[in-house]
Amino acid sequence: MTGPDKIDPDGSTEVVAAEPTVLSGDADFKPVPHHAILTASMMLTVVMTALDTTIANVALPHMQGELSGTQDEMGWVLTSYIVATAIMIPLGGWLANEFGRRKVFLISVVVFTAASALCGLAQSLPQIVLFRFLQGAGGAALVPLSQAVLFDINPPKDFGRAMSWADG
Repeated sequence: MTGPDKIDPDGSTEVVAAEPTVLSGDADFKPVPHHAILTASMMLTVVMTALDTTIANVALPHMQGELSGTQDEMGWVLTSYIVATAIMIPLGGWLANEFGRRKVFLISVVVFTAASALCGLAQSLPQIVLFRFLQGAGGAALVPLSQAVLFDINPPKDFGRAMSWADG
């Protein structure tokens, strides 16, 4: 037998066709214009923040020589970014609820980009630590907001696929 069996109170069994399952909200979903561009932008944002999280590890020995810092002092370059991110991730959600995802996302991109440029121009250890802190603060909301946007622009049945693109 195929499909689910339905048992009547008299004990007879009736085979009924399985109904297609529809995830909640699929019927209400409206396609979003420029879906591919939005998806690519969100993917690029996630890659950019992930790359930035690890890039300082590679550059740390070169920065240590240029800035004449000890290993302990150079640890603050990494720590400042992590501390700012830890502070700003929960605040990013609150800010997005208060001011809107788009506004918070755009401000985060601007802060992150400007801080990245300032990191490249830093001439001292205190400057690079401060600019990495700003970079972490700007980049903290980008990954969660990117995922939220992907949830907004994809129907519920495609959430798994959309998240695999964003995280990959």
